[in-house]
Amino acid sequence: MRQRVLDRSVQEELDMARVRTTTLLKFKESGEKITALTAYDYPTAKLLDEAGLDIMLVGDSVGWVVQGRDDSLGVTMDMMVYHTSLVARAAERAMVVGDMPFMSYQVSAAEALRNAGRFITEGGAQAIKLEGPADKFGDAIRAIVHAGIPVMGHLGFTPQSVHQIGGYKIQGRGDEARERLKEEALGLEAAGCFAVVLELVNADVAAEITQALTIPTIGIGAGSGCDGQILVVHDILGLGIRTKFSKVFGDAKSLMAKAFADYVKEVKEGAFPTAEHEHR
Repeated sequence: MRQRVLDRSVQEELDMARVRTTTLLKFKESGEKITALTAYDYPTAKLLDEAGLDIMLVGDSVGWVVQGRDDSLGVTMDMMVYHTSLVARAAERAMVVGDMPFMSYQVSAAEALRNAGRFITEGGAQAIKLEGPADKFGDAIRAIVHAGIPVMGHLGFTPQSVHQIGGYKIQGRGDEARERLKEEALGLEAAGCFAVVLELVNADVAAEITQALTIPTIGIGAGSGCDGQILVVHDILGLGIRTKFSKVFGDAKSLMAKAFADYVKEVKEGAFPTAEHEHR
């Protein structure tokens, strides 16, 4: 089949319409900060995209944020592909990254590749994210990248290893931990990752890692020295948990609570619906 050749100006316009791995690299090189948030549904993703967000991560955090679980370990591939497809339908500019859930990539590189492919073919994502260093998952990362699927790494506190780590702890404290994290970050870059999330990492260590890498770092609880920042969308709306590293940018919780209470009150009192809400 003959490939259609686009006018160069048209091609450049199409390239600018979507944030890509090359876009993020240019941001790092120019010093422009990268913005990222989690997203799990179409209406939220639509608003995030319109706000100019760079990356939407469909996180396995859906387990506790949306599903009410104690952790993310019970989240399945089917769940993740479903939520990713909702977000992808809304995203026109932002890069959509599907989060590989627990046991979707740990068994073998072949299984990791199959599951990563589902995020692209069924979910409509442009990239995937997985947790852990290259000395554990390098084969999986290389297989996925070799197949043409961009991979975002994740170091520091890795929620899928919460039981092994022993809880939610700051990572990178002490010389040994500092060097280990730096080596792991360089290992992910060498394996082919296009970016690395640093979660709950000592701010000085995160800044050092950012300087050492040619690929961008995205911090969450890792200080301002990272190339970008990511938070859970429910947390910035006041609907999630309060943490030291997060910030409530809008009190959606109070707004929603009032709307729900007003609805219940008006229906109970017969104030809603009125004639203007009826069909004749």
